[in-house]
Amino acid sequence: MTMNNATAVFEFLLIGISNYPEWRGTFFTLVLMTYLSTLLGNGLIIFLTYFDPHLHTPMYFFLSNLSFLDICYGTASMPQVLLHCFSTHPYLSYPQCLTQMSVSLALSTTECFLLAVMAYDRVVAISNPLCYSMVMNGPVCVWLAATSWGASLGLTVMLILSLRLHFCGAKVINHFVCEILSLIQLACSDTTLNELMILITSIFTLLLPFGFVLLSYVQIAAAVLRIRSAQGRLKAFFTCGSHLTVVTIFYGPAISMYVKPQSKSSPDKDKFISVFYGALTPMLNPLIYSLRNKDVKGAMRKVMGKRS
Repeated sequence: MTMNNATAVFEFLLIGISNYPEWRGTFFTLVLMTYLSTLLGNGLIIFLTYFDPHLHTPMYFFLSNLSFLDICYGTASMPQVLLHCFSTHPYLSYPQCLTQMSVSLALSTTECFLLAVMAYDRVVAISNPLCYSMVMNGPVCVWLAATSWGASLGLTVMLILSLRLHFCGAKVINHFVCEILSLIQLACSDTTLNELMILITSIFTLLLPFGFVLLSYVQIAAAVLRIRSAQGRLKAFFTCGSHLTVVTIFYGPAISMYVKPQSKSSPDKDKFISVFYGALTPMLNPLIYSLRNKDVKGAMRKVMGKRS
């Protein structure tokens, strides 16, 4: 990313919620509650998965990875949103802006890949249960998780290094955080190449993993229909239903933002959509995926029993 010396922008002003001053108190309370719930819910999943041997399975290994990711993802943006909520001049320096944007991009793309890996885990568990423990062994699970983190980091670095932005004095970002689309809108240089790179990256991080998830569920549906017992079909449905719900609430808003012509973007609409998948999704994941699961409830009872 480059900037002319004569027109360098050293700070950005984040508009955030300042356009709606009457909603500041309500917005601050909602974000704070969401962030605390994210820390509590995901932290509990990591704690239970680590201490309960019954949860030392591939599914809960990936769930604990997802929980750790959600804690990091929420921490990358929500404390700053809270800090700037009542700030008169919510400025962010250029290095801070670039760092936060890079971290958020890396974490969000990791979640895209991890959700696809979790779909594969369900495919193996339901389609070929007798070979599940052999296929999804420890080294394979670690390799899949590490590949998700490594691939997202590589794509993020490539995207950030490919940006060539020149600013002509405008330094007001209509967003709660430094977000790549909002930053590009401030550039006075031609951003066609930048937008093309974002689209290409979105195809690899959003559309392809989402397509893989959909194909996985076609295979899962076929396998479920072959299950003879109604109880077995119901168990498979509930397990996959939780994952499909998480996939929908994460991929849906992200695809609606990044896989479309930038000429059709609405800054006010996009920044609230980003709050949805950037704040609510990390909070909802443990509620949807784990805390209603009987295995997790059993682990909670064991831990509480030991401490009482």
